Amino acid sequence: MRILVFVGAFLAAIGILVTVHEFGHYWVAKRLGFKVLRFSIGFGKPLITKIGRAPDRTEYCIAAIPLGGYVKLLDEREGEVEAGELPRSFTRRPIWQRVAVLLAGPSMNLLFAVLLYAVLAMIGTQVLKPVVGDVRPGSPAAIAGLRSGDEILQIGTHPTPDTGELQMALLSRFSSGKPIPLVVRRDREPRLLTLQYTGDRLPLTAPGKLLPGLGFDLASYTAATTVHTVPAGSAGARAGLEPGDRLVSVDGAKLANSMAFIDAISAAAGQRIRIGVLRHGAPLTLTVEVPAVRQDGRTIGRLGITIAEGPRSWPAGLLSERRAGPLRALSNGIDQTWQMSALTVQMLWRIATGAVSARNISGPISIAEFAGISAYLGLSAFLSFLAVISVSLGVLNLAPVPLLDGGQVVYQLIEAVKGSPLSERMQIFGQQLGIALLVLLMSLAFYNDLSRHWN
Repeated sequence: MRILVFVGAFLAAIGILVTVHEFGHYWVAKRLGFKVLRFSIGFGKPLITKIGRAPDRTEYCIAAIPLGGYVKLLDEREGEVEAGELPRSFTRRPIWQRVAVLLAGPSMNLLFAVLLYAVLAMIGTQVLKPVVGDVRPGSPAAIAGLRSGDEILQIGTHPTPDTGELQMALLSRFSSGKPIPLVVRRDREPRLLTLQYTGDRLPLTAPGKLLPGLGFDLASYTAATTVHTVPAGSAGARAGLEPGDRLVSVDGAKLANSMAFIDAISAAAGQRIRIGVLRHGAPLTLTVEVPAVRQDGRTIGRLGITIAEGPRSWPAGLLSERRAGPLRALSNGIDQTWQMSALTVQMLWRIATGAVSARNISGPISIAEFAGISAYLGLSAFLSFLAVISVSLGVLNLAPVPLLDGGQVVYQLIEAVKGSPLSERMQIFGQQLGIALLVLLMSLAFYNDLSRHWN
């Protein structure tokens, strides 16, 4: 059942975002007088086809492979065009109109993200304040003077009203290679701290590595954590853990939730530790040798068991509801889309230059998982997921890579400068280069997905 939800949510997300993107091309092309031959959602054999009104009789299709779509315009390069229709062919329209059609798809994705963020602001979303939880002694965070209970107000000049803004601002500043100025609230007073990191920054830019690498985490919820399954022969079974045991401590340190337990076990690779449990209401201490495994190039501990969480409880004041009126929501939508677009461009550039780990590139497996998880979490989470992917789709399509909209725009601009189209030979070379780059990108994305699952 779970896999069906994931697949369904993924296909729904792809269908919505592709429809939005291609509608941008279609709508602008129609308004500017191009002849649209086909508007297809999906590739391959059409499953459903509707013929539009004369004189264009555009075909509207839903095709068999639901992983993309296209708008087919009249183009004399692809076949013979009747003399009366030549003025409506793509190559015969003014260059500015061709550029407008090409930019319309990515622009529609960005406008869609603005709308989604505005809707989320109006219906209201719960946000988590970036309050510091544990700080590891001797870590860069501890040396900077960061303390448990500090609320992080700013990273540099970037306000951080919630944990999402904090993560984006922190990664952006950290990957620049510069010191990280923090403004925190402590005892109701703002304080300025500077966080320095002198080691290799690249490993910390991989997903989920930055905060642990800097030596602190964020205040979170509490939830009862229990053992769900204990496979025979696992380290958990050798320690005497049983399904139903409530996990309360590791080496005397109390556990707030399942993540605290996972972090404690991960950090104890090859070590003997004591796990405090409650079994049928009675306290019990078990000793276990934590096996070491390799993951993402580092050694971590694993017990081989599965765990489950009870209801979550949040500290007072940590969660807040954010809601805005229509005008403020629209302003928030524009601002959020701009920030996400700028961050996407920045991260792509830093991945290309080696300043940020390429593990941040996710493929269809991860996207399907995110889609499914957001669908489980509810409408607001799914809309937020759609907004993020819509921004990514819009920005990536603006990249000056042949086969993408941005690459086609470059072709049109070159034609405007030289007064004639690029030679067929150069266009074929550009297409081959674009295919090679996209294959390389997709291969890396698939590798990241599969390596994460193998680990």
